[in-house]
Amino acid sequence: MALRHFAPHYSLLRLSHINRVTSPKKRFLSVSATMASSARKVLVPIANGTEPMEAVITIDVLRRAGADVTVASVEKQLRVDAGHGVKIVADSLVSGCADGVFDLITLPGGMPGATHLRDCAVLEGLVKKQAADGRLYAAVCASPAVAFGPWGVLKGLKATCYPSFMEQLAPCATAVGSRVQVDGRAVTSRGPGTTMEFSVALVEQLFGKEKANEVSGPLVMRSNHGEEHTIRELNPVEWTFDDCPKILVPIANGTEEMEAVMIIDILRRAKANVVVASVEDKLEILASRQVKLVADVLLDEAANLPFDLIVLPVSWGFSFLLGHDQLFGITTFCKFAGWTGWCPSIHKL
Repeated sequence: MALRHFAPHYSLLRLSHINRVTSPKKRFLSVSATMASSARKVLVPIANGTEPMEAVITIDVLRRAGADVTVASVEKQLRVDAGHGVKIVADSLVSGCADGVFDLITLPGGMPGATHLRDCAVLEGLVKKQAADGRLYAAVCASPAVAFGPWGVLKGLKATCYPSFMEQLAPCATAVGSRVQVDGRAVTSRGPGTTMEFSVALVEQLFGKEKANEVSGPLVMRSNHGEEHTIRELNPVEWTFDDCPKILVPIANGTEEMEAVMIIDILRRAKANVVVASVEDKLEILASRQVKLVADVLLDEAANLPFDLIVLPVSWGFSFLLGHDQLFGITTFCKFAGWTGWCPSIHKL
């Protein structure tokens, strides 16, 4: 088996060693306890066609900060079919949040997801009241132009959005090209690639600069967006495949949801045939920050399929992946394998 290894950043190894000393079960309980004790309540609405990276990164980062995040579907059911075939299960329906009071309401983008959010009367009422009451409201990608613009909550404010929607935003706000724009109680951002910065900015607005720095450190964010990407490649080999590459992304309870969704989303944008397989006994998994994701298949169903690449998103779910005999068998016959994050036991594969 040829192995293509992207080395994790040293600071991530060090911080991971400090933070990953409790069991997955205790960690879930700790996250829940932190959320329950927090006074900062956040609503993240999602819809069919929502951009999954923007939704999941925002949820993940805010929960890292201790926010009590409610993921609410504007559809008739909890499960939404987000962009690029990613399936997310919400905590509740937006209709059940109509009387709620939130410190922040933040909309992911994506099309037609932003349109579905705009057309939800309950959500429109919540955001308009949020703005009128002087509480934080935010949107990324298409949603500032598609939803906030028609709702009239950006009048007289500077705002940004996905580049191709800037003309649509212009009549509704002072359109600027910032990666993240904060004006008064409104926070807007450009797209998937700016969502981590956007989310950290929301943490700063809710909790202050110190908490934002505390949360952003372990994320190993790029310090300067003008710098070239650097990749350390060990034992480089040429990757060849017939037609489009077939890629397996296994997920488990405790998987780091940001890593899983970014891998799936970006590879599918590149037209790769990505199969998301649950190593649990059901398709739905509960990721590390309580985001509920639904796999395409169980790993048993993928066991006899050939793959050009296997990518393992890690965090606490990685220990479960390591112990799965069928995954070991698939990896043995795979051309390439890769992983993200903290992987001290990867040699077991």
